[in-house]
Amino acid sequence: MKPGKHASNAGGLAARISLLVTAGLLLVACGQDNGRSSGAGVSEEDAARAMSRIDVDGMTRRTVALADDAMQGRAPMTDGETRTLAYLEQEFADTGLEPAGDQGFLQPVPLVEITASAATTMALGGESLRYGDDFVVWTKRVVDEISIKASDLVFAGYGIIAPEYGRNDYAGVDWAGKTAVVLVNDPGFATGDAEVFNGRAMTYYGRWTYKYEEAARQGADGVLIIHETAPAAYGWDVVRNSNVGPQLDLVTENDGADRAAIEGWIQRDVAERLFQRAGLDLDAMKQAALDAEFLPVSLEQTASVDVQNTIRKQASYNVIGMLTGSERPDEYVIYTAHWDHLGVDPALEGDQIYNGAADNASGVAALLEIAEAYAALEPPPRRSVMFAAVTAEESGLLGSLYFARNPPVLTRNLVAVLNMDIMLHNGSEAQTTLLGLDQSALAELAREAASRQGREVRPHPSPESGYFYRSDHFSLAKFGVPGLSFLNAGPADSVYVREHYHKPSDEYRDDWDLSGAVQDAQLYFDLGYRLADSDAFPAWRETSEFRAARVADGR
Repeated sequence: MKPGKHASNAGGLAARISLLVTAGLLLVACGQDNGRSSGAGVSEEDAARAMSRIDVDGMTRRTVALADDAMQGRAPMTDGETRTLAYLEQEFADTGLEPAGDQGFLQPVPLVEITASAATTMALGGESLRYGDDFVVWTKRVVDEISIKASDLVFAGYGIIAPEYGRNDYAGVDWAGKTAVVLVNDPGFATGDAEVFNGRAMTYYGRWTYKYEEAARQGADGVLIIHETAPAAYGWDVVRNSNVGPQLDLVTENDGADRAAIEGWIQRDVAERLFQRAGLDLDAMKQAALDAEFLPVSLEQTASVDVQNTIRKQASYNVIGMLTGSERPDEYVIYTAHWDHLGVDPALEGDQIYNGAADNASGVAALLEIAEAYAALEPPPRRSVMFAAVTAEESGLLGSLYFARNPPVLTRNLVAVLNMDIMLHNGSEAQTTLLGLDQSALAELAREAASRQGREVRPHPSPESGYFYRSDHFSLAKFGVPGLSFLNAGPADSVYVREHYHKPSDEYRDDWDLSGAVQDAQLYFDLGYRLADSDAFPAWRETSEFRAARVADGR
């Protein structure tokens, strides 16, 4: 989402999302809303034989290959990307997929890499802070250096403008020359009250991406989010590891000039000292910020930040293949998974490679397994099926966003997106986790597919984490395409999130059992081929903020 500094706030989030949708890029809802198969095309026996090709051996082999040290952590614009792309192109070709565009399997994604100097400095209220330990900041503006001097610090609560909730945390302040200090997540999480926002389930207003976008719209110099593990759903080490070093963004015509000069995070203890110097108590101010009538509070101190950048522009690539449908070839079911991870950090002691075995070698392995199963179908399903291994998810869903803005086929003809981001690796489970079960009619189809396995699907156990907005299906949802996503990271206090997520220790280990990943991939195959053998477009629920994008085209 590319914010505009002077964009209107009228209409709230739904209106802003609708602005992203251009004429002709909307799904057309036709046929049965539940998406059940019409009964033509693929027989149950053919589908079962094809699905049996998804197995532990293939899932393991592909996960191990993608998470190997030789892939160097699969960072975009590195030798690791070159090796990953070569592997994926060969796998797509060997599986029998056709290129989805006019440049073979590769869709160029123009990126800019901005690397802030380790000498980046920040002082809040006269206190000099330690880069990486106390704060992380960056700029999305494509400039060699940038600074803010003596920018007035103002506490803007949750940093949310939501007319539908009667809320404007920026009200009454001219934000020119000021830096907003905001809380992570949204008031629903803090209260747990189902009547406040969406209760503990995070809305998009709670995502850090939204908070940076809104500060830019208000004309602020900068925005600093106060980190707390529970509402953020990850610890400070994840914030640091994800934001120190090269940062990627899509190339834009204005080189990011519409972004705030400075974006970043500060540790909670830094914020506590900042508020104390202003004669305020952080916890008391958090409580005050829950009120819809909350107004910004000056912290009577200033921020000064200096960032020097190294800039590099280069294309990365999405890898996109397809199988042509037998009767409705211009309509598509799409499977997605991001191939990228965090690369290599030479500053680390010991292991320096972020292998990303679970995140997301496992998801790409599942995508390849599913593609192989589809290629075995004879006859093929009525609709076409597309497979997209996308880049730069770790940098803000950039590859999938570029795909959504520049689709190789009409976005309105995408029936549904089935995304995979971190698959089960601890054996078979009677239940599996899917994101998006509260959003569209895909939920019923997923439950039916799970029931055929003797399993159940459940929503993520930590809805406050906002995972629906954190993986690649979200990029297409903004353009009206209903989606689901496997994301088996677990809650913020799970062993995987605590010990391995975005750390070099996310490696394939011999004690992994990918039978659960196989079950989930088979569930997706079952769900997807029934959609591909249908003439229906599953509908968004009435309450979904993404429904307007689909309805706007008359569906």
